[in-house]
Amino acid sequence: MTVALELFRSVPRYLAARAVGDRVPGLVAGPLAPLRLVNRDEPVTPADGWGRVAPRLAGICGSDLATISGRTSFYFSPLVSMPFVPGHEVVGDLFDDVEDLRAGTRVVLDPVLSCAARGLPLCPSCQEGATGRCDRVTVGHVSPGLQTGYCADTGGGWSEMLVAHRSQLHPVPDDVPDQRAVLVEPLACAIHAALRGRPEQGASVLVVGAGTVGILTLLALREFTDAGTIVVVAKHPGQRDLARRYGATDVVGPREAVSAVRRASRAFRLQPERGGAFLLGGVDLAVECAGTRDSLELALRTTRAGGRVVLAGLPVAGADLTPVWFRELEVVGAYASGTERVNGDRRSAFDMALSLSAEVDLDGVLGATYPLGSWREAIDHAMSAGRLGTPKVAFDPREEG
Repeated sequence: MTVALELFRSVPRYLAARAVGDRVPGLVAGPLAPLRLVNRDEPVTPADGWGRVAPRLAGICGSDLATISGRTSFYFSPLVSMPFVPGHEVVGDLFDDVEDLRAGTRVVLDPVLSCAARGLPLCPSCQEGATGRCDRVTVGHVSPGLQTGYCADTGGGWSEMLVAHRSQLHPVPDDVPDQRAVLVEPLACAIHAALRGRPEQGASVLVVGAGTVGILTLLALREFTDAGTIVVVAKHPGQRDLARRYGATDVVGPREAVSAVRRASRAFRLQPERGGAFLLGGVDLAVECAGTRDSLELALRTTRAGGRVVLAGLPVAGADLTPVWFRELEVVGAYASGTERVNGDRRSAFDMALSLSAEVDLDGVLGATYPLGSWREAIDHAMSAGRLGTPKVAFDPREEG
């Protein structure tokens, strides 16, 4: 048996959380949460090439919070299997020998359950190394699940044990502590988002949102692209401090963002009869990292005609897409990670993230850890992490509580 936090299907809780979660977020971590702490059978390795992993730390991601609070699209419903154990940002210990990896190896998890993990011939996307675009995430050796943490058969990081395929496992160098290793998965995603933006040398960039995704995307832009001016939109003091630390040219609040971009780009500002202001002109590239309607509209309204907008945050419904049509914007998704092209070479985003985590001081990004038994406090903290100055909150399944 293993202790785990299990997310179960509850239509009444989903609808209630969706209706009031934004106004009373404490209810989402309380009676409306479709979560329960359970003792469940340890997940079973489904085939050769799989092994058990005992999580040391498992992050609480914005997509996890969106799922718990009922803000995710029904588009995802056939891409998951329930009940599942959340948690896809994982550093842990390998319990079994898996091909060339020995039991006891400390590993981080690439959570995508692609063709290789499912025992299937590689689809065209997986052949290219773009495993995040895999077309086979509902078939094969395990039940539907776009990632570990959304699949009923694999378990997830919010537990004492999960199973993973060799294609998902990356050994962690000794000089990378757990507190940095748990950030490798979101850092790999941030690297993918930065490179999806394809900023030219000296390009002006707006990063909207300065939570974990935004801060790590800023870092990736500075490390792996030739972007020029980078303006970061941050709500809270702690976020602003981290944005300056990782190379932002300027840091502004949401209300000042349009004016700041107008000044920097010498654009024309226009004010509609209803809705937010927008620019004729603006940045070359905007990266939306907050996953809210307001942040997406801000990105769209401050990008120059013909510019690019990358969706790094989980999209939400309701944004006004008129700027996409009128300014002929290129809107690009950035989901998970894979093999990236950097200066003509092909490199794994996870390898890049592991190397960067050993070189760059990421202290301060992981702000708090909780035992599984204190999950309500952990979720409540994560939902207010920006205001509290702790960008990332994680579970430590080894702790008692």
